[in-house]
Amino acid sequence: IIQWLRKPSPAKPVILAVNKCESPTQGAIQVSSFWEYGHEPLGISALTGTGTGELMDQLMAVLPRKELSTTEVVSQGGAEEEEDSIKVAILGRPNVGKSSLLNAIVGEDRTIVSKMSGTTRDSIDTEFTDATGQKFTLVDTAGIRRRASVASRGDGAEQLSVKTALKAVARADVAVLVLDAQMGPTEQDFRLAERIGMDGRACVLVLNKWDLVPDKETNTMVQYQKNLAMRLRNIHWAPTCFISATQGQRVSDVLKTVKEVAMEHRRRVSTATLNLVLTDAVIVRAPPVVSGKRGRIYYGTQAATRPPTFVMFVNETKMFSDQYRRFIERQLREQIGFHGTPVRTLWRGKVGRSKSQWVQGGEKGASNQALRKLRVEE
Repeated sequence: IIQWLRKPSPAKPVILAVNKCESPTQGAIQVSSFWEYGHEPLGISALTGTGTGELMDQLMAVLPRKELSTTEVVSQGGAEEEEDSIKVAILGRPNVGKSSLLNAIVGEDRTIVSKMSGTTRDSIDTEFTDATGQKFTLVDTAGIRRRASVASRGDGAEQLSVKTALKAVARADVAVLVLDAQMGPTEQDFRLAERIGMDGRACVLVLNKWDLVPDKETNTMVQYQKNLAMRLRNIHWAPTCFISATQGQRVSDVLKTVKEVAMEHRRRVSTATLNLVLTDAVIVRAPPVVSGKRGRIYYGTQAATRPPTFVMFVNETKMFSDQYRRFIERQLREQIGFHGTPVRTLWRGKVGRSKSQWVQGGEKGASNQALRKLRVEE
């Protein structure tokens, strides 16, 4: 077959995949005998999925890019331009300085600022380009109060404003959660942080009115960060900016941090790198033993970005507790990064001997929508 492949077009790329190499001890030896065919052999296992991620990486590297016609280029031009722009939703409780922050970023009064709560009723999109040429779509949203407070007031306009603000978060790349530095994080801030995590948005915490905090010392910021990590533990991965929007203090740090977390939110990791991290993680802390049987992670692969979503193929999902799954997520963050973005891990166990019988064991909190999206992308 290899000789036949070489005859019609010798320049055409050929990938040599050697199946049934699931044995961790004998797989490399089995592959070595195939070097005589003149191609680098890649050991895989259709049964356990070992090496299939690397096979896909090699295929993507040699597949030709599709040449677009003039019509397709014109029709897709708007989508590419939109892709380059980072969509940023600025949200928070009323009167924390969201509109002041937007005005400070763009350098002019684009939105109305008032001490009276409820001044901003609708989500307002503002296009902005920074000094490096990076485009942003900044969305100033209405202040979001507690659901009970909104319902008791009976203001239909405010209810609509809250729904519009939450929709702005869902369509954003990065959510900037603005807090009042004087008050610190509240229960409502926790609820908003929870919503950001559920929507899978990257996040930057902004403590506004930092100039009004009394008796600041050298370690005051460190103490505030520890308090935020404890009170907003559902987005413990989000970086923090301490600013004063009215005074213009450290406002430039916000966009700089937004760009950093947006890149992490879109980041894709090769299957080989991911499995090296998983191998090291298993060495550091072996999977638990349940009923005399130890859990096994066959391999992992990244299924999606925005947020980064990883699928772990294991022998049985019930053998991996939430605690161990959180350990794997910590290892991914420590070894790879993903600063400022949520990381989702989906766990698939195997029943029987057929590869088609992988069963889903999603991470606690993973939505059915995310699982459906995963199946489509696969």
